[in-house]
Amino acid sequence: METFESQSFFHGIRSRELNGFRARKRPYINNLTLDFTEIGALAIEHSGNETPPMAVSFCKTSKNSHIFAVSDEDGYVNLFDSGRKFSSCSSRGENAEKAKIADWVAHQNAIFDICWNKEDTNILTASGDQTIRAWDVQEKKCTGVLIGHTGSVKSLSSHPTNSDIIISGSRDGSFALWDLRCKISSKSRCKEDCISSTAIVKRAHVSPQARRIKRVKAASMSITSVLYLKDEISIATAGAVDSAVRFWDSRNLKTHVTQACPHPNSSTQTERSHGISSLSQDLNGVFLTASCMDNRIYLYNVLQLDKGPIQTFSRCQIGSFYVKSAISPDAAYLLSGSSDGNAYVWQVNKPQAEPITLESHSGEVTAVNWCPSETGKIVTSADDFTVRMWNIESRYSTSTRSPSSIRRRVMAIPSSECKKLIRNEEFSGPTKDPDSSHPADEVLHQMKSSKPIPNSILSTPEAQKRRFSSISPSKENLEKTPEAASKSPSSVLNPPSSLKRRTIRDYFLVSP
Repeated sequence: METFESQSFFHGIRSRELNGFRARKRPYINNLTLDFTEIGALAIEHSGNETPPMAVSFCKTSKNSHIFAVSDEDGYVNLFDSGRKFSSCSSRGENAEKAKIADWVAHQNAIFDICWNKEDTNILTASGDQTIRAWDVQEKKCTGVLIGHTGSVKSLSSHPTNSDIIISGSRDGSFALWDLRCKISSKSRCKEDCISSTAIVKRAHVSPQARRIKRVKAASMSITSVLYLKDEISIATAGAVDSAVRFWDSRNLKTHVTQACPHPNSSTQTERSHGISSLSQDLNGVFLTASCMDNRIYLYNVLQLDKGPIQTFSRCQIGSFYVKSAISPDAAYLLSGSSDGNAYVWQVNKPQAEPITLESHSGEVTAVNWCPSETGKIVTSADDFTVRMWNIESRYSTSTRSPSSIRRRVMAIPSSECKKLIRNEEFSGPTKDPDSSHPADEVLHQMKSSKPIPNSILSTPEAQKRRFSSISPSKENLEKTPEAASKSPSSVLNPPSSLKRRTIRDYFLVSP
């Protein structure tokens, strides 16, 4: 396996003007005249039988960020290496064989969502068989079965810092919290360890009037997407029943804290009846997107939910709940699938501009995902039984400052750490030919043996301050918009110490 280290997303942020030393800044995508180049198309098939992909997800750690997982309708988990080079004359099947690292049958039913966990050594699968399974990636072994839902499990999300805590949403109208450290509640037929949920909220998106009705159609109350927010306590849920995103405090799930919808001042049912197919959030947790069945994607600021969406994006066709969208890690771009066979990319600060159109699929484009460490690399999947990889043409990546950089904190760190960061950024890169072949077992072994990035580089600003206060004390620099400065902290994850606000509950009144 090629052992190249992707340039850390944090390097360009944390090495800017440290101790009076100006560091080289990373380029980012800066205009919509650029284009995406297709890296390669992979066929999703087993024993010659094609099957539609259901979910795609890149690894979360920078070391493994070139690896992505694909789940499909037949219950397989497929791992691919996006760093391979593909010949223009190769077939999609040949490309898939070249890029494939491993695959295995995870369920005897469709897998609707997947989630990398525990430094990419484990992966979670949500299936139509009403269970969630945790898998050791190297051993391809099931380490636990999460049981308790009574409908297909549609969505998964892990805790931002504690990989043992999971949240799931189901077609039965409920979302559940799980702790992988809990004692085994029973054994499955295959003698697998079964774990029950620690908490479950039923009929989470059913109106109070509908709650009085004993029988409600499952399809109308399905939870389609769940997110664990970056404050480590709040949870966002969306459903098929309406276009409202509900927010919950995981310490008290009796009722939702608040909700956001496209028309907050409207009371008409017709404007609130469209369901939501997916939710996504940026790396800082400030922005949240909701793909609505009214063919629009709404962008919310989680600190100003009462004002409704701050941006609206249109052009895509969201004709089914399988069509998903994802905001880029730096919150600069928005990617979405579409029922018209295309994928679309918008610039977040220019929602009215024409989006970039990716036109290679021949079926409904469903799941999409951004690579967290390689700027501009994305993957799209479609009902044409293919997954396609794309990248930005390098000649267009010319700017050196991201628009979202003004929202991030820059902490001063010792000059020795600074020099180390700069050296790693300037000299990191592929150390082997990406086209060279390596055994799949070696790839899986390296994934399992991957070490976390040192805390000195990726710790929170508060931790950085405590760690280095004796060496290089410095003041925090925080840039805000005038409105945000007067009404709310700059981010959900790092509120000022003077404000004892820990969750989204502190910003809003509890809904009646």
